Amino acid sequence: MAKRVNVDRWLFSVTMLLVFVGLVMVFSASAVMARERFGSPYAFLLKQLIWAGAGIVAMVVTMRVDYRRYKHPGLVFSLLGVTTLLLISVFLVDRSHNTHRWIHIGGFSFQPSELAKPVLILFLAYFLGSRAKATSGSDLNFMDDWRNTLAPATAPVALLLGLIVLEPDLGTAIACAGIAACVFYIAGLRIRYFAYGFAAAMVPLYLLIFHVSWRRDRILAFLNPYADRQKAGFHIIQSLIAVATGGVTGTGLMEGKQKLFYLPEPHTDFIFAVTAEELGLVGAITVIALFAIFLWRGMRASWRTEDVFGRYLAVGVTSMVVLQAFINISVVLGMMPTKGIPLPLVSYGGSSIFVTLACVGVLLNITKQAE
Repeated sequence: MAKRVNVDRWLFSVTMLLVFVGLVMVFSASAVMARERFGSPYAFLLKQLIWAGAGIVAMVVTMRVDYRRYKHPGLVFSLLGVTTLLLISVFLVDRSHNTHRWIHIGGFSFQPSELAKPVLILFLAYFLGSRAKATSGSDLNFMDDWRNTLAPATAPVALLLGLIVLEPDLGTAIACAGIAACVFYIAGLRIRYFAYGFAAAMVPLYLLIFHVSWRRDRILAFLNPYADRQKAGFHIIQSLIAVATGGVTGTGLMEGKQKLFYLPEPHTDFIFAVTAEELGLVGAITVIALFAIFLWRGMRASWRTEDVFGRYLAVGVTSMVVLQAFINISVVLGMMPTKGIPLPLVSYGGSSIFVTLACVGVLLNITKQAE
């Protein structure tokens, strides 16, 4: 089959549609809050527009750069080192929202944990791809080699996850672990190793969840939000009210009520609830369908790519977007405990949309060169 000369139009179109929907819903969800806090209903929208514009430029640039250029040890390990230093440096700045997650530069803020996601994908794609190529003539599965494959592959992942957990940001750490697990699975890691890893993580997860009061309260609120309507269960209840109020066709754009200081973080973590309230079941299913198409086209690119580095890279980027969307929507619908995971390309957040769009550009370049 001849090489593609153009990027995947489906994937490109879906990405731009999600960005457009995000800008519309960020304005709808934040206008009243922005006017109350900053005196202008456009405060959040303007910042998101700047980051989205920069992200689209980054996407176009990475879309035109041959993804194989990233397969260089100097680049991979430099990015890994810089990301590690950034994750350490957040502990040297003042806390924001009782966490060490942001680095503030002027009027903008950046979360190093957002950079950790693509850096983990790049490292795993490079390292596992190199190991697959080096052992291509062997009868043994290279993913069964603890000394030369599993240990050196999981050590940097564990380091970055540990730093993110210490911020503290357990939700992002779990998302990063899920992304890494997808790449490992595609690389051929046997199911029993996932079982070993899950068993080893049970004790740390138990301590991180049930020995930290606010995380324990979130779990209890997830199990029975109505037991504490005004505190722990408030987020979930308000989200479910917003979703239920929307019905089939919604209350109309800008007409939602739950965003009016009832629904917490309506423009970030709970923007899907605002979408469901104002655009109804039709709008909610449309957003879900867009992510489903993204998953289809992303995995299609990985299947059509004969280069293992490109295959792992495509799987990593696709899982990064879709897994976060799944977690965010599940939280909004009360199917998972509350986590601070944004809806990719839709939620307000500069570093999130910029990094995601840059990564989508890499995925689009892979589709351009797939066999």
